[in-house]
Amino acid sequence: MKFVMFRTIKPRRFSYRPRHFDPDKEAMEKRRAELGVESKLSEQELLRAKMSAKWRQQNPSDFADRYKRLSMIIYGIVILVGIYVIFFTDLIDNMIRAFGLIK
Repeated sequence: MKFVMFRTIKPRRFSYRPRHFDPDKEAMEKRRAELGVESKLSEQELLRAKMSAKWRQQNPSDFADRYKRLSMIIYGIVILVGIYVIFFTDLIDNMIRAFGLIK
């Protein structure tokens, strides 16, 4: 670094141009690419858009919703059977008498 007595050294300049990102425009371009209309996307981005559209068609997300619904129905049935066994049968009373806790 130079040492100058009465003059300060100016900082180096660099060229920085900020890029503007418009999410609506990007979404529109991706949608155009999925539909096959002319778009300004590169080949790689075009391929990604087509692949994601295909995967969404083949693997709908409602599979997880069906699984959750089925598991909730099974849990509900188990709870209802448990309530029935506890309150409306003599099974619990017989088990308590069998272990000798109540005569």
